[in-house]
Amino acid sequence: MTDLSVVVEDGVGLLEMRRPPANHFDERLIGQIVDAAFELDDDPRCRALVLASEGRHFCAGADFGAGGGFDGDRVAVSERLYRRAVQLFEIRTPVIAAVQGAAVGGGLGLACAADFRVADASTRFVANFARLGFHQGFGLSVTLPDLVGRQVAADLLLTGRRVGGEEAVRIGLADRLSEPGRQRETARAWARELAAAAPLAVRSIRATLRADLPRRVQAALEHELAEQARLWATRDSAEGIAASLERRPPVFRGE
Repeated sequence: MTDLSVVVEDGVGLLEMRRPPANHFDERLIGQIVDAAFELDDDPRCRALVLASEGRHFCAGADFGAGGGFDGDRVAVSERLYRRAVQLFEIRTPVIAAVQGAAVGGGLGLACAADFRVADASTRFVANFARLGFHQGFGLSVTLPDLVGRQVAADLLLTGRRVGGEEAVRIGLADRLSEPGRQRETARAWARELAAAAPLAVRSIRATLRADLPRRVQAALEHELAEQARLWATRDSAEGIAASLERRPPVFRGE
């Protein structure tokens, strides 16, 4: 089984992550998404993209468990990952994320890298970094406030609370609410609407609206990684990650 499936139909490219059930990412998977999207940028058959995933959850972010790739030199691994992640913001084709189950941590960052998000009532968006004892990453310092505003972003980042699909649409974190389990169908139908518009105009309008987003995300990623490196060295971070893996409440001591 490959990590990423790519299918183009009716002017829409479907990029499906295939690491069920949680679809944890690493540099390789993010790189595959970027490379596939860049290739479709130059494919006249493709005018819009849908980012989806196989399994129960859209994406649970990075895997901090044994064998997840982050149990060695976490800073170096993350630096390489972020070099690929910033390229998500250089994709020229509009992207709609079909979000089922949970988009957690870096998985939320991946969803927020898309132009639009489709959820259903059972979808959960979670910026759980403070509950893990370290700083947010994946450019969320830029993308989350852009979507929901500074105050709501602060609430979500500082508490790490879960946001359901209906609230996500209400606060701007998601754009459309589908019928239960039909996020992908809704996203593909929306993508076909985008594909029916004039492609040169769509890309021009999108580029104007996104303006300096890639540059802002690049700067944010550098700061985020520096803060993550500092906080990963703390006891609170070790406790937060261990508690998450052991599925228990963390006990933080400010150390």
